[in-house]
Amino acid sequence: MTESPSASSTSPLPTPTVAAPRDGARRRLGALAAAGALSLTALVGGTTGAVLVSDLGHRDTTAAVASPASGAARATTVSDTGTAAYPSLASVVAAVSPSVVSITVTSGGSTSEGSGVVLTTAGDILTNNHVVESAARGGTIRVQFSDGTSAPATLVGRDADKDLAVISAQGVSGLTPATFAEADETQVGDDVLAIGNPLGLEGSVTSGVVSALHRQVADGDTGNSALDDAIQTDAAINPGNSGGALVDTEGKVVGITTAIAALSEDSGNIGIGFAIPAETALTVAEQLMGGTPSTSHI
Repeated sequence: MTESPSASSTSPLPTPTVAAPRDGARRRLGALAAAGALSLTALVGGTTGAVLVSDLGHRDTTAAVASPASGAARATTVSDTGTAAYPSLASVVAAVSPSVVSITVTSGGSTSEGSGVVLTTAGDILTNNHVVESAARGGTIRVQFSDGTSAPATLVGRDADKDLAVISAQGVSGLTPATFAEADETQVGDDVLAIGNPLGLEGSVTSGVVSALHRQVADGDTGNSALDDAIQTDAAINPGNSGGALVDTEGKVVGITTAIAALSEDSGNIGIGFAIPAETALTVAEQLMGGTPSTSHI
């Protein structure tokens, strides 16, 4: 599916390419290099000057290690600017958080985590396919809401090509659906917040800007598109953020966070992340919920 440069290098990075998945838990999506795209084999073989692009989902909960120096997550201070609708970023977070959920998938004795965005009051939730795909093979899904309550969920449908899926939380009502931005509302330089479940830290918020639009990320082995027309951001997103919300200062979801660039297989966020645009995500979600022939209905 479609997830160090030298300090002296000033060459612009080319269009990223995406390598084939290495395993079901954390898949390498691609490579960037100052001189051109590299395959995954070259990267793991020690080639320098390359940047991997990694999807964010299926964070194995046994893999996260808390910093012994801190023992807890440290809050990030963000500027207290805002809009007429939300006079501060804190008010944006307060308004949007009820629309963002944490997702836990258990399959074959392993547990992984991701994020999701509420679509309907009745419990339909949008996320990445790679977050929940193991549930299609007999795994179970559980959703945790911002108020601490949780519910089991089932797969409604998934689109592997677009890396999107819809799940339905069971026995819930009165949820707060997210508001999605129109395609032309998002501009390079806009302030954005990433809200999700990185490394199991529910409800985490980071800030940044829209770094670029219309990024194309292609599969390095097949040449097929893995991320099409993606939003690039420097807001810190990490494994577990997959399927979460990238929102603007009006509280509108501009994208679904799905991938990051990494200096190595084990490195974290370096300030280059990617999100599926809201318009694309909504179009696919509507197809999945309607069970149209172009989608994979579970």
